[in-house]
Amino acid sequence: MTAISVKVKGCSSPQRKPRPHFLEVLVRSLIILCTALSIVLSSIAVCDGNWLQTSGGRMFGLWHFCNMEAGATGTSAVLVGRDAGTAAGDLMVHGQAALGGPGASGDQRKPAVPNCTTQLGQSGVTGVEVGLGLCRFVVSLAVVAAIFGLELQVISQVSEGQDAARRWGLGSVLVLVAASMSASGVVVFVALLRGFASPMGFTLTFWCQFTAVFLFFLNGMAARHIHHMKVPAPPSGILGKC
Repeated sequence: MTAISVKVKGCSSPQRKPRPHFLEVLVRSLIILCTALSIVLSSIAVCDGNWLQTSGGRMFGLWHFCNMEAGATGTSAVLVGRDAGTAAGDLMVHGQAALGGPGASGDQRKPAVPNCTTQLGQSGVTGVEVGLGLCRFVVSLAVVAAIFGLELQVISQVSEGQDAARRWGLGSVLVLVAASMSASGVVVFVALLRGFASPMGFTLTFWCQFTAVFLFFLNGMAARHIHHMKVPAPPSGILGKC
């Protein structure tokens, strides 16, 4: 009788909660780190906004349109309010500059100065104001969704039970939503300016956004895969044994 009571007492002891494997913890940490890197890349791309520069000196961005204009030459100064003697002396200096004389050093062309405006309709592209407005809206909203998803993933690592699983799953969904919204913004930008787009014309910030889209997608899919993974149950003969 004593042996039976001892056996029942031993069987009633609570089982220890299995600790997560080292590989799972490492993969989750890498997903969180890569998601944070994606947010940084996308934030830089959105804040800078200059994504396309054409060979004609025009730059298209999410927030403004720039047109590079060359400065005036040193010999094109207008002679106003001077007497005849001063004007004649200036003409001699200009003539020496044209012949390569001592005055030639003063005839240097000024560097191009960007003329930027927030009125995107001045670029001459049909529907560019509405299209780029939609593009910057979805890309900015994607960054916000990714930040909330990253926060939920981080919080899930310090919580336990079903709450941790729900937070991780919701965070991975938000990262996938951020990937789809970022990809939509990039597609709208390229489709709107397809007449000017070229691989060499896209700036570094555009490629930062392009990289962030892939990182959002890969991290979201990896997080969803880990969320749906199930630990294999032990054989039925072992269950219930003490």
